Amino acid sequence: MDTDRYGPDVLAGSPSVHHRAPRTSRPAPAERGLVVEDVTTGWVGAVVRVEKSGGVHVVVLEDRRGRTRTFPLGPGFWVDGEPVVLTAPVVAAPAAPTRTASGSRAVAGARARVARGSRIWVEGKHDAELVEKVWGDDLRVEGVVVELLEGVDHLVDELRAFAPEPGRRVGVLVDHLVPGSKESRIAADALRVAPAGTVLVLGHPYVDVWQAVRPQRVGLTAWPTIERGTEWKRGILRELGWPADEQADVARAWQRILRSVRSYADLEPALLGRVEELIDFVTA
Repeated sequence: MDTDRYGPDVLAGSPSVHHRAPRTSRPAPAERGLVVEDVTTGWVGAVVRVEKSGGVHVVVLEDRRGRTRTFPLGPGFWVDGEPVVLTAPVVAAPAAPTRTASGSRAVAGARARVARGSRIWVEGKHDAELVEKVWGDDLRVEGVVVELLEGVDHLVDELRAFAPEPGRRVGVLVDHLVPGSKESRIAADALRVAPAGTVLVLGHPYVDVWQAVRPQRVGLTAWPTIERGTEWKRGILRELGWPADEQADVARAWQRILRSVRSYADLEPALLGRVEELIDFVTA
């Protein structure tokens, strides 16, 4: 005998009653300004930023009173009454540049070419860093190596050791190459010790390559004139009001100047033309 006085669940088989399926959380990028609610605390706020803290990604929410709270990125949030899993916002990849810093057309996906036998020599580290900043992409595509001379005084000896020839040309960039200067005499001697057409010595009129950067990039209308007997770079730093007591001050100042250079447009034409000529010479 059936002892169940009420029989089976009278609603179990009723077609008119539906059980609501649990709602699943959808992923939602935590874009700045998105208004969300933390389910556990009820905190409602707009996304301010997503950052990494303690090895995990967190989202910072700001309520309408300007107060902020931080929550772990992930599930446990509502957006417009729907459960979501907050994810890191998608950052669009920057568009590939169409021009290099020198103004040349950028070659997408180009690998550095195997180094040529020819070289470009510059006087010092600052010259090399400036050439790399503006022409580095071009030089790698062409396979041109830039090497330091550590001063032009030993140029003749360096050329004798290198032994330039038609397939091993040398282009030399010299500071303060003006008529009657020590540099101009050394350049003339250098051409006499090398086979014709294998060495090209060019220069700019500036005391130092710093002056090849347009003065407006460091807040000047013109580079100041430094009196004889004063070390030029330290004199410049004092004119700028920058620290100038130690060699480290000079190094930091140069890095500051170098950072101000964005492209060829921030350099003086007297340097631009010479470097372009040297690149053409060693890649001919």
